[in-house]
Amino acid sequence: MRKTYKMLSLFLGIAFLALVLTGCGASSSGGKRIVRIGHNQATDHPTHVALLEFERYVESKLGDKYNVEVYPSELLGSQTDMVQLTQTGAIDFCVASNSILETFSDNYTLFNMPYLFASSEAYHASMDDPDIVGPIFDSTKKAGFEAVTWIDAGTRNFYTVSTPIESPADLKGLKIRVQQSPTNVEMMRLLGGSATPMGFGEVYTALQSKIIDGAENNEMALTSNGHGDVCKFYSYDMHQMIPDILIGNCAFLDGLSPEERAIFQEGFDLVNQVEREEWTKSVEAAKERAANDQGVQFLYPDTAPFQEICLPMHQTVLDQYPDLKPFYDAIQVHNKTLASEGGAGNE
Repeated sequence: MRKTYKMLSLFLGIAFLALVLTGCGASSSGGKRIVRIGHNQATDHPTHVALLEFERYVESKLGDKYNVEVYPSELLGSQTDMVQLTQTGAIDFCVASNSILETFSDNYTLFNMPYLFASSEAYHASMDDPDIVGPIFDSTKKAGFEAVTWIDAGTRNFYTVSTPIESPADLKGLKIRVQQSPTNVEMMRLLGGSATPMGFGEVYTALQSKIIDGAENNEMALTSNGHGDVCKFYSYDMHQMIPDILIGNCAFLDGLSPEERAIFQEGFDLVNQVEREEWTKSVEAAKERAANDQGVQFLYPDTAPFQEICLPMHQTVLDQYPDLKPFYDAIQVHNKTLASEGGAGNE
């Protein structure tokens, strides 16, 4: 009964938000079409900085017709809420985690594989390869949205409140927050931890109240989201490099003229470029702040034991989703060309 009530409340909340947004009208008082973009990061995060550049660019070219509004910090709801709102057209774009998109298209399962990329360079080259990402980005069109660009979310690593992770054995029995993805749950099972899927906005309170023992994410989570105030050990096991994805409502995109669509595409490319530039600077600043102000210790364990445990997942996923094999093989070409001495790279 409680679960039913919770689901009903969630549905009503989304419906109310959609009604409010729709009630605001598609045009502002100046007759311009409002373009709404939602994401779950803070205003100092590279994602927000990049989306503001998108806003400035589109309005500099099409400001007589479009008014772009960027909503940070889950102001339009959780990522799941925002994906559903983008589906319906209540908002036009949102940034979604790859793990959420995995529930809409099996193709996104590919990017959730642990140790898929041999280095950050191979990761970037693969994500910039249209033969790899093009069919995957288009695979959700029937659901009402499509991916328009990818956003670098760095390397995902384990961080914990009180137990340093220096080998897979250290994860045994620990409750670790993971993204809501079957692939991530299976990864934690193999590594010996207890996967605890939950929304990102719930993680800080769960860490603080010791509902969970740790989480896995990039360095920015320590500072931008305050997790380093609670978690004092950050271990570079480098198990995943998973992109965030900017998705757009198909009806809105299809309604653009060819000239408008070209300008929007230039804006999407700008989002990718600016975010990646900002990401590199922000990660270094986050590490410095986490170490000096939050007292976080950065650990560099041997990644080989983690990889040995997780790599069999690749064949399991490919057996389950054979259509992913061509994309997987193309990534291996980039891995061979751009492998680094340290294995999966750290940004």
